[in-house]
Amino acid sequence: MRQQRSYGRVLVVSTLVGCLEVALTVVVVLVYVRTQPPPDTPPDWAAIGGSLIALTPLVGFVSFLLSLVFVLPAVALADLVVRGLDARAAWWAAVAAPPAVAALLAAPVLIFATYNDAQTGDTLVFWASATASLSLGAVMALPRGEGLLRRVALWGAAVVAGTGLFGALGLAVGLLPAYEPPRIGPGTMTGTWIDHTGGSLVFTPDGRVTAAGVGVHRPGDHPDDPSRRCSGSGTWSYEPGRDVWSQEVRTEIPECPWRAWGVDGTGQEPRISQGVGDPGSGRLYRLRKASDRT
Repeated sequence: MRQQRSYGRVLVVSTLVGCLEVALTVVVVLVYVRTQPPPDTPPDWAAIGGSLIALTPLVGFVSFLLSLVFVLPAVALADLVVRGLDARAAWWAAVAAPPAVAALLAAPVLIFATYNDAQTGDTLVFWASATASLSLGAVMALPRGEGLLRRVALWGAAVVAGTGLFGALGLAVGLLPAYEPPRIGPGTMTGTWIDHTGGSLVFTPDGRVTAAGVGVHRPGDHPDDPSRRCSGSGTWSYEPGRDVWSQEVRTEIPECPWRAWGVDGTGQEPRISQGVGDPGSGRLYRLRKASDRT
C-alpha cells in the first residue's frame, strides 16, 4: 500500500530546495565575479556577507510562500492525475504537473505585471525562470518515504559546497578563466581615451599626448567625486612590464602630475586607470578607448 503523503513535509522540502538554489546562485555569482574586470569601487565583502546573513530569513520566507502557492498545488495535482496510471505514465504526469500549474498562474502574473507597467517579455522570462526553479522543488518533493528531507539537505549542501570548491580550484589552476588585463601595446594606445565625464587623452603614434579635462585626484578622493581637471600636451610611453599586471602607460605633461596608468578592461574594451584614494583602496579612475563612432 502506498504511503500517505505528508504535505507538510512537501512544503518543508520545497522551501529547503529554494534556499539551496539561492545559495548555489550566490556561489556561482561569486565565482563569475572573479572572471570579470574589477569595478571602479571594490565591493565591501564584509557588508555583503552581513547582508546575505541578514537576508537569510527573508529568503526562507519567500521560498516558503512560493512553495505554498506553486509547489503544493503542483504536487496535489500530480497526486490526482497519477491515480490508476502505471509507473511510467505516473512519472511523466508528475513531471508535467508543475508546468501545468505555472500555465494556470501565468495569467494573473501577466495581469499584475501589466498593471505595474512591467515589460511583458521580461515578465515572461522571469516567470519561465521561476517555473524552472520551483519545478525542481516540486519534483524533488514528490517521492514518498522517510528520510527525504535529510537526503535533500545532504545532497543539496554537497552540491553547493562542491560548486564552490570546484570554482575555487578551477580559478587557481586555470580551468576557469580568472580575470587578467588584456595585453596591449603602443598600437592599442594610439587614439582617444575618454573618462565618464568626457575628459580625454589623445595619444599619437609619434609619442605625443594631449589631455583635455582629464581628472587629477587627491588622496582620499572617490572616482566620481569632483576633481581638478587638467589639460595640456606632452609625451607618452608604453612599458610592457614583466606580465600583463605590471604593464604601464606613462604620460609626461607638465600641467598634469599623474602617476603611471595601469591597464585593465578587456581586449574588446581596454581601459587605463589610476588608483584613487589611499594606497590599496582598490578604487579606480578609468579612461576607456573610444571607438571611431564615439
